[in-house]
Amino acid sequence: MEKLQLLAMIQAYTGIGIGLMVGLGAAGACIGVGIMSSRFLEGAARQPELMPQLQARVFLLLGLIDASFIIGLGIGMFFAFANPLLTVVQ
Repeated sequence: MEKLQLLAMIQAYTGIGIGLMVGLGAAGACIGVGIMSSRFLEGAARQPELMPQLQARVFLLLGLIDASFIIGLGIGMFFAFANPLLTVVQ
């Protein structure tokens, strides 16, 4: 294969990988937040006296779930703008 074709293929496959990584990461984070929020509301409805303790844990876990998505987004941006795979071909 020609060098230009290899670069184009690497960029195309990297774009597909970035799209999958960010898209599936966002979907997973949204589903996780939704499930966790619904369980929090169920627990708060059953035992209202535990609501402050549950709320603190929910906010902590919300931050952790969103942080995992943001880390995946950062890795995707790294591959989009500073792709280390392109230096192998050049």
